[in-house]
Amino acid sequence: MILRNFIVFEGIDGAGTSTQLEQLKKRPETAQFLFTAEPTKGETGLFLRRMLKGDVKLESSTAAYLFAADRNEHIYGKLNATGPDLTYGVAEACRKGTTVVCDRYLFSSLAYQGASCPEGLPLHLNAGFPLPELLFYFDIDPAESLSRIGNRETKEIYEEEGFLRQVVEGYTAAIGKLAIQEPAMKVVHLDARKGVAELSEEIWDSIQGLGQP
Repeated sequence: MILRNFIVFEGIDGAGTSTQLEQLKKRPETAQFLFTAEPTKGETGLFLRRMLKGDVKLESSTAAYLFAADRNEHIYGKLNATGPDLTYGVAEACRKGTTVVCDRYLFSSLAYQGASCPEGLPLHLNAGFPLPELLFYFDIDPAESLSRIGNRETKEIYEEEGFLRQVVEGYTAAIGKLAIQEPAMKVVHLDARKGVAELSEEIWDSIQGLGQP
């Protein structure tokens, strides 16, 4: 099932998804858009962010369940937005005709938790969620992505090259499978090595082309 007006950015750590979401938010043409991310800024999402920083130790399967729970509230919860920033209620906003842009979604669970959980669990937990109308995948080699984030004061638990190579494989498999299952989902592969401004224009061109044959 496709959720119209829903746009998702996906890619491994350091690929530039968050940077491009902020670039898109600055455009005057997106003044009526809503912007969001997973994990959310709700209580479950904040707990997951602590886990990602290594402050909380969880079994990989436990994390998978929590990501799915956070996602369920994110998509189906009552609309909660402050200015352009949405915390919950993606489906409600999209049904009202508002374009919602999200940094990370279920593809991240299929790729990241898929590399560490019992086989099939992430897919099972996320099978009922709608797919975006437009998916941008930021393609970058893990070695390069890690060099970008090497100066961060704190690193997240998944920021290790060998693991991220498994995640890239997981992304490729998940996106390919879901694109076949739901051909109405438009997938745009981006070369994340390009400059910020060039990528920003590519993204905007694709968003403007939504709905065109």
